[in-house]
Amino acid sequence: MSLKQLLACTALLSAGFSAQAAEPSFDSVQDILTKNACLACHTVDKKVVGPAYRDIAAKRKDDPANAEVLAQHVRQGSKGVYGPLPMPSNPAISDDDIKAVVAWIMAGAPK
Repeated sequence: MSLKQLLACTALLSAGFSAQAAEPSFDSVQDILTKNACLACHTVDKKVVGPAYRDIAAKRKDDPANAEVLAQHVRQGSKGVYGPLPMPSNPAISDDDIKAVVAWIMAGAPK
């Protein structure tokens, strides 16, 4: 393979990864949040029963390991993290849906 071909392949590969790494949006997770009743307690930017997704993002964004913590909170529930009210477990949500929601939160919960 020539250098020119190698550079062309590298550019195409990079473009493919860039397209996949697009920032998640609320539209991409809204159906997940709706069907799993998440929006009954959370909104994007205002505290309801639970904290706003942007408040969660602000608390968790600086450490990528927090993605796993958030995934555990979604699946197993939590208590005392954002106040006295517990977050119930959500065992029915799929792993793919949890990954999508957590990626959106870790991106800052963009609207």
